[in-house]
Amino acid sequence: FQLARPRASIPSRPCDMSNLNAAPWFLRAGRAKTKLGGFRWARLALLALLWISAGCAVGPNYVRPEISAPQGWHAALGGGATAQPTDAQVLASWWTTLEDPILTRLIGRAVQGNLDLKKAQARVREARARRGVSQSDLFPTLKATGSATRSRNSGEASTAQDSYAVGLDASWELDVFGGVRRSVEAATADLQASEEDLRIVLVSLLGEVALNYIEARTFQARLAVAEANLAAQTETYELTAVRVQAGLTTALDLEQATYNLENTRSQIPTLRSGLEEAKNRLAILLGEHPGAVHAELAERQPIPVPPLEVAVGVPADLLRRRPDVRQAERKLAAQTAQIGVATAELYPKFSLLGSIGLSALDLTKLVSAASRTYSIGPSVSWRLFDAGAVRKNIQVQSALQEQALIQYEATVLTALEEVENALVAFVEEQRRREALREASRAAERAVALAQAQYGAGMVDFRSVLDAERSLLTLQDQLAQSEGTVTSNVVRLYKALGGGWTPLVAGEAGS
Repeated sequence: FQLARPRASIPSRPCDMSNLNAAPWFLRAGRAKTKLGGFRWARLALLALLWISAGCAVGPNYVRPEISAPQGWHAALGGGATAQPTDAQVLASWWTTLEDPILTRLIGRAVQGNLDLKKAQARVREARARRGVSQSDLFPTLKATGSATRSRNSGEASTAQDSYAVGLDASWELDVFGGVRRSVEAATADLQASEEDLRIVLVSLLGEVALNYIEARTFQARLAVAEANLAAQTETYELTAVRVQAGLTTALDLEQATYNLENTRSQIPTLRSGLEEAKNRLAILLGEHPGAVHAELAERQPIPVPPLEVAVGVPADLLRRRPDVRQAERKLAAQTAQIGVATAELYPKFSLLGSIGLSALDLTKLVSAASRTYSIGPSVSWRLFDAGAVRKNIQVQSALQEQALIQYEATVLTALEEVENALVAFVEEQRRREALREASRAAERAVALAQAQYGAGMVDFRSVLDAERSLLTLQDQLAQSEGTVTSNVVRLYKALGGGWTPLVAGEAGS
């Protein structure tokens, strides 16, 4: 793929102030003089307002990077994965394809109660408020003042004097060069990035809930395998004990049957611990106390069956849909706007100042016409020397923009890699599962033959032990593979960016 880097040059529009001599007369006059007549200041204010209304702003204009994604996936599709376009509704609620009502309920509870999701929602509110702070700089500020003072002169003839004043002060910094507008642009992009972060958290949360649920069901399946083998090996042990008492075999066979039986028994506590941990992790993901889902998952249920077909679409669709890619792009836009914020510091700042009030030495005369005061007029300030700090800050922001672009490119590559890896794992694990199924069937037949031949005295007891150990191992691996196949479907949907559509309680289970 190829990415076109955003334009980093200052746009050549009327607001390009790289050559101040080419600027409008009022900017040149503002540099030469700080005090002008009332008429000139009125004209300056009018032209400044017209300048702002033109909408120009210094700094680079953001251009979304162009992505040239691969035409198709490198991994060979199979096992139900197809290149058909992904259905937006299916992808938004992919967990329903597993047709497990308990999982659907758990996901609904996670959307409502997960603490990381609530924290991400709070970050969105923070970003929205920060944008409001930036937007407030576009408007005038108004403040009320009031004072009452008493003063006394020193000396023998000192007298006390009172003074009273109330008033309103107003100020408005004109955004002539667009520094504030660039700041609002950056804050808006930051808000959009925080919204994408919320979606990232949601995608991860739904995937983790499903994966932990599948892990719990997998542990239950493995426990069932271990307990079934324990029962079968117990029968073998009892049969061997009878044969030893009858003098048909030696005590060695009984000891071998004992360690085979106890070895299987020793695996059950480990599996139970794993099951408890999976349930507790699931409860935490729901924002609930450990043990909150134990009763709901107490009854053993089979591992959810993956759908027969998973439409994965094409890479270009993925990059438009993945919230982490979208977030990286918004961060790049925000950082590009920050260059404009820094560039605006190179130019003069124009403000309109005004105040109106009442001032008197006698409180009873404060509201008289003679006590009225006012002042109004523009002001200009221009940083003439700062040892290159502003220009260095522009370089800092430009370097941060380059880093944001590199991060965006890296995020795109990571997204493609995750889908490719998920596709390979999805296809190959299904092949492994089929091989384990055949091996387990063969092991079951081998155990039956070994027991029959041992009973007839045709083979020694080692053949029975080997067959039973192989059966336990293969059935346990098969149970794990069943869970992995379904988990790989979840990982594939997660890699495709599914599940970030905002949910409410009524929609979570739909």
